[in-house]
Amino acid sequence: MNAAPQDLLREYVRSQHFTSTADVMTAMKEMFRDVINQVMEVEMDEELGRERCQRAPESEQRPNYRNGYSKKKVKTQLGEVEIKVPRDRNGSFEPKIIAKHCRNADGMEDKILSLYACGMSQRDISEQIKELYDVDISPELVTKITEKIMPEVVAWQNRPLEAVYPFVFMDAIHYKVREDHRYVTKAAYVVLGITMDGRKDILGVWIGEHESSKFWLNVLNDLKSRGVVDVYLFCTDGLCGMPQAIQAVYPQSRLQRCIVHQIRSSTRYVSYKDIRQVTTDLKKIYTAATEEEAMQHLEDFAETWRGKYPSCVKSWEENWDVLSTFFEYPQEIRKIIYTTNIIEGLNRQFRQMTKNKPSFTNDDSLRRMLYLASQRIVKHWHARCQNWDLILSQLEIMFADRSAS
Repeated sequence: MNAAPQDLLREYVRSQHFTSTADVMTAMKEMFRDVINQVMEVEMDEELGRERCQRAPESEQRPNYRNGYSKKKVKTQLGEVEIKVPRDRNGSFEPKIIAKHCRNADGMEDKILSLYACGMSQRDISEQIKELYDVDISPELVTKITEKIMPEVVAWQNRPLEAVYPFVFMDAIHYKVREDHRYVTKAAYVVLGITMDGRKDILGVWIGEHESSKFWLNVLNDLKSRGVVDVYLFCTDGLCGMPQAIQAVYPQSRLQRCIVHQIRSSTRYVSYKDIRQVTTDLKKIYTAATEEEAMQHLEDFAETWRGKYPSCVKSWEENWDVLSTFFEYPQEIRKIIYTTNIIEGLNRQFRQMTKNKPSFTNDDSLRRMLYLASQRIVKHWHARCQNWDLILSQLEIMFADRSAS
């Protein structure tokens, strides 16, 4: 779009005798109105095939004509503006610049969605818009605007994905959601993938299901139907039913349980006076150079603590097959996969953005919020995983016989 000629702009400023920024804003508001009105006049000319005051050609049967105007107030970032919408006798004209039933000019809805994505309530958004732009919008209008993006949310959740992800992380974040006239706690299961070029991508969010192998089977089949042929390794927080689902959908994939979560859960009932020594002994296990060395430290740990904390020892022994997977990988890869910190960081950002919303009216309301929040978050994801070139070269050797990307 070309800028207004400087001499024309200078002459306009001289004629207006501005004395304050408020005068400038008022003039901009009037100019916005005049430009919108003129655009709709041009659209009407194109609709009728002739300019104003021109008669229809005699060859045209049942010609359509202009039929005055209807006034309409639209909400803009400059404030509320009253415009004149041209009408035609046939009633077929629909302006494109501002749609027939739309009362929000471009930019206002984006601003409202941006505030909503930051976790503000509908009432707070109404007050913020009033304070910033002197425009009155109801909380109900905010809800309607956010509901309009639901097709966009569905399209995002069903979009095609890449064929191969070296690592996929899964974790849950919990919210209060209204269901059957009461509020219940529901989990939003977030799936984050690392692409073959070392970048993070949120693959989807699934809400409201109970953890089970059947639930995770549906999630993994969803990923497969969207184009994911292979995942080298899944990293999770001991999610119920996950091993069985992975075996059914991606039988070649391995599973790594988060070491940090394992430490927290297994030491939950360890006495305060022993916790430091217990965690020190556990550290020898997961920082070992090889799995053989780690198993030796686990045997030493069991001998020392089985009598006092049998459930802690049992937890490590029973889950060793999914806790020890990362020993099969080089050190550079171990740093990425031994914990789900990468997805917990994402969930912390979700919690930060939703902290002012103690509950949601339904599942779709939560989906919209997490979708908008995710779009804000991924805008700042530019860097690849550290040392990715080295990691990729190792992965290409380790998985040379697997599906090509």
